[in-house]
Amino acid sequence: MVVGRRVARLTLDQLEELPGACASCVFWELSPVRRNVVRGHEAEEKAAWLSGVLRDWGSCGRVLYVDDVLVGHVLYAPPIYFPGADGFATAPVGNDAVLLSTIHVAPDYRGQGLGRVLIQAMAKDLLQREVRAVEAFGDTRGHRGDGAGHCVVPADFLLAVGFRTQRAHATYPRMRMDLRTTLTWKEEFEVALDRLLSGIWGKQPRPAAGGTRRQPRALDQPR
Repeated sequence: MVVGRRVARLTLDQLEELPGACASCVFWELSPVRRNVVRGHEAEEKAAWLSGVLRDWGSCGRVLYVDDVLVGHVLYAPPIYFPGADGFATAPVGNDAVLLSTIHVAPDYRGQGLGRVLIQAMAKDLLQREVRAVEAFGDTRGHRGDGAGHCVVPADFLLAVGFRTQRAHATYPRMRMDLRTTLTWKEEFEVALDRLLSGIWGKQPRPAAGGTRRQPRALDQPR
């Protein structure tokens, strides 16, 4: 059975469709003090935040549909838009980098390489905008299911899709992907996106002839 998959820009209209609690989560978007002030109004604050970033910086996320059902998303922007990141011991994010805050795939759709597709879509967008690098805070414990670290991307996922440790930490290392030196990304993007548009996703795309970098294994973001 052929499954239709497509990637689109995140807009205000799609915010309420985000899987899980992401539509009203402001862990990254607000400082801890501000989060306490707006308690009970997180969804409105999230919408206001997204509206402001779209107006001031432009597209800051991608969503992934499977058969017209929104099953995953990735969110990213310059670090100034994520005051929640300031409390990490490995902060601040590099001046030349955009911060990847959140990537999430609905539980029923994990294990299909969709997390990697979202990372590719994000990186293609940033390459076109001449962004040099992406950084993210990783959680070495993964998602434990108790709410702690719930909004932090597992470090092993980041390593698998091309990030490297920029500043080590036992729990929350800061990790980095240098887009301009990841030479095979562009070729991989075109193959991956062609397959998405045609509704076919078989084997993982291979680098163009002459490429030497080994493909990272496909992982999905657990949550």
